[in-house]
Amino acid sequence: MGADRGTALGVDDLPRLLNINEVADVLGVNVRHVRRLVFENRIPYLKWGRLVRFDPRDIERWLRVSCERHGRGSGPPASLVVRAGQAIPTY
Repeated sequence: MGADRGTALGVDDLPRLLNINEVADVLGVNVRHVRRLVFENRIPYLKWGRLVRFDPRDIERWLRVSCERHGRGSGPPASLVVRAGQAIPTY
């Protein structure tokens, strides 16, 4: 035990999870719309009790797949891509 197998993540490797307000800002929609997407299981999310959080990597993948499915090229505009540790884009 305690041996590093090269697969363990450090705290710095983990993404900063987004709350529902931040996801709404990134997507350019209101919080109610994001809540509806969560309710309908149409957006990837994590839930702990009553808390809902979003992994920015999952949101980026979800946007890319959604754009490809709807014929909008290879992914979302660069302004919507959220990277762990970056500030949330403002509009």
